[in-house]
Amino acid sequence: MSWEQFIYFAIAAILLWAIGAWAAWKEKTGIAYTATIVGLVVFFSFILSMWIILERPPLRTIWYSFFLPLAGIIVYSRWKYKWILTFSTILALVFICVNLFKPEIHDKTLMPALQSPWFAPHVIVYMFAYAVLGAATVMAVYLLFIKTKTTENTNQPIADEESDITDNLVYVGLAFLTIGMLFGALWAKEAWGHYWSWDPKETWAAITWLSYLVYVHYRNLPHHRERLALWMLIVSFVLLQMCWWGINYLPSAQGTSVHTYSMSE
Repeated sequence: MSWEQFIYFAIAAILLWAIGAWAAWKEKTGIAYTATIVGLVVFFSFILSMWIILERPPLRTIWYSFFLPLAGIIVYSRWKYKWILTFSTILALVFICVNLFKPEIHDKTLMPALQSPWFAPHVIVYMFAYAVLGAATVMAVYLLFIKTKTTENTNQPIADEESDITDNLVYVGLAFLTIGMLFGALWAKEAWGHYWSWDPKETWAAITWLSYLVYVHYRNLPHHRERLALWMLIVSFVLLQMCWWGINYLPSAQGTSVHTYSMSE
């Protein structure tokens, strides 16, 4: 098995996920489950083979390509939202393309700071959190801009079920984000001798974590506003993007942040 074979696994997985998304729209639940799960198995089989070859878990966006359909099928199985598998398939394709166009990110060699046993769990857990929080953001966009509302009342209340879906996605995503931060602190302690140093990357990670925590607390207020809460989710996801890759382009991080050597996190 080699990296050159990734494209074959990727094509097979995307086709299966696309079939699953089509089946969800046609209300063919059995086919939707089967195609999506088989696609996940196919894709993970390549991840596992690369894990063996690299002697470590492959990092970066390959995990995002895997976790998005996984989060999609979990949401679909719980709430039967037809569009979620289409969303997860499209975004998985985007990140598959990133992996195809930048194969050098899967070099076997890692710099010493990245060889900590805490680094791989930190990245993998974060990628799953990003995927789930991405799904929550799509829910927010759907409820704010796409869902049909009566022209007579643009402030029509959002259904409790839809709010519950969004909240549960945020709860799961925030939980894994918290675990990922803890793994990151343990990695930092081993690599640089301290758990937290308010590096620009760490600062944005804290801002992102706090923004989702604010959303959770705001949603539990007795008289919160649904639409404001959804806008808070969108803003939180923008902050997450800054934490994930935007930090690499900030002048304040150039030459000072220990996290700008790559975009692995």
